[in-house]
Amino acid sequence: MVFVLSPFKNGTLLIFPILQRVLKSCMTDSKIATQLFESLASPVQLDIFKLLVKQGPGGLVAGKIASQLGLPATNLSFHLKNLTQTGLLSVEQKGRYQRYRADIPLILELISFLAHECCAGHPGLCLDFRAGSSCSPEVLPGHNLTK
Repeated sequence: MVFVLSPFKNGTLLIFPILQRVLKSCMTDSKIATQLFESLASPVQLDIFKLLVKQGPGGLVAGKIASQLGLPATNLSFHLKNLTQTGLLSVEQKGRYQRYRADIPLILELISFLAHECCAGHPGLCLDFRAGSSCSPEVLPGHNLTK
């Protein structure tokens, strides 16, 4: 398990993955959701996160991320730090390398947070909207419902 002590934007200290577990268990705070979205609003950070989601639990070392996205190491370092501070990534020191992984359960929790009250909390009413969505039905609320 990886623990990183990090300063956050408001000056408080966060410990990962303890904070991540708290977030995952109670994603009900709009401030937390907003911070996650702010972190993903940067096109570079969104590209990094999407690349690491694609890699799954194995993640990638920083050098591989830089080469796959064509980013200079100094630029990459800034973005990785930001994503790690918000909890979207975890980092593990492996010898002289740092391996980064996307926190996929956290992003699924964020999706759930957004869709929780869809159609006034009655996800069955949203079934007609699914045809217009390119999302996998399993990630949408009420995925086990049928018409």
